[in-house]
Amino acid sequence: MSLGAPGRERPTLESVASRAGVSRATASRVVNGSPTVAPHIREAVLRAVSDLGYVPNQAARSLVTQRTDSIALVLTESAGRVFSDDPFFPTIVQGVSQVLDAAGKQLVLMMVNSAASHDRVEQYAIGGHVDGVMVASMHGADPLPGTLARRGIPVVVNGRPLGGTTVPYVDVANADGARLAVRHLVGSGRRRIATIAGPQDMVGGVDRLSGYRAELRDSDRRSIIAIGDFTRESGTEAMRQLLADDPSLDAVFVASDLMAEGAMRALRQAGRRVPDDVAVVGFDDTEIARYTEPPLTTVRQPIMDIGRTMARQLLRLAGGETIERATLLPTELVVRESA
Repeated sequence: MSLGAPGRERPTLESVASRAGVSRATASRVVNGSPTVAPHIREAVLRAVSDLGYVPNQAARSLVTQRTDSIALVLTESAGRVFSDDPFFPTIVQGVSQVLDAAGKQLVLMMVNSAASHDRVEQYAIGGHVDGVMVASMHGADPLPGTLARRGIPVVVNGRPLGGTTVPYVDVANADGARLAVRHLVGSGRRRIATIAGPQDMVGGVDRLSGYRAELRDSDRRSIIAIGDFTRESGTEAMRQLLADDPSLDAVFVASDLMAEGAMRALRQAGRRVPDDVAVVGFDDTEIARYTEPPLTTVRQPIMDIGRTMARQLLRLAGGETIERATLLPTELVVRESA
């Protein structure tokens, strides 16, 4: 199928100017949104644009406006992890996309999981291809956000940065949410409460483990800990480890719903009933929580709102506004049959 008439030349800015009876400079100001053009001249130019089917050259327009109208979302994970069955990533992307689409901005999705890919993203952003960068799912003291910010690129990250950088971030009350979960288990009479913590190079893993420990100290119970990586498989393996280490445990707080689903599988295989023998509480309140057997008690974090808030903050920052360094969203306990 032909996408254009053979031999027909693409309309130019000069042809728009000629059609409207103005100079090329005036036509350029109208096309690039300058407010300094009289309304009747603007109308004539826009009518010529419509009549001729003129499409501005985005590269040239960017040189004039110093804007690309594109925003990057960098996920510091492999493509295999991003496109796995973990609902966190598509939900974050959906929230970001909603806000950027409403603002007329293009989302550029990038994945980083090696030094080479870090360098590519850094050079892409520094090269002026995007107006700002959001970074999510960071591991350790990732230097990328700080490097970009020092180069004058607007940056907002998901999760309190572990490296002490002053880059603005959007996070949830991870430690408070963990304390809610453990408090619920203590209040229901559970005595030996274990946890499957998330990776300790990620702020969510660190803070949820910190909240678990703090609540147990207040209730005079000892910590029983295994570490996972937020995947279903790691939840299964960690639960098997916990049962081997302490067969008498009667509850487990798991730092993600996906790991909790894996933990419940290990409990079934070991002949332990949920919640009769072992109560289980997850973290996220993704769709998974409603379809486990039994349905999962969990801590709700507003993943969609994390994405939306990151995008709004980035657009404000890219627009020259000053924004607060930390934006913290609340968590809440959602009680279902597993605890």
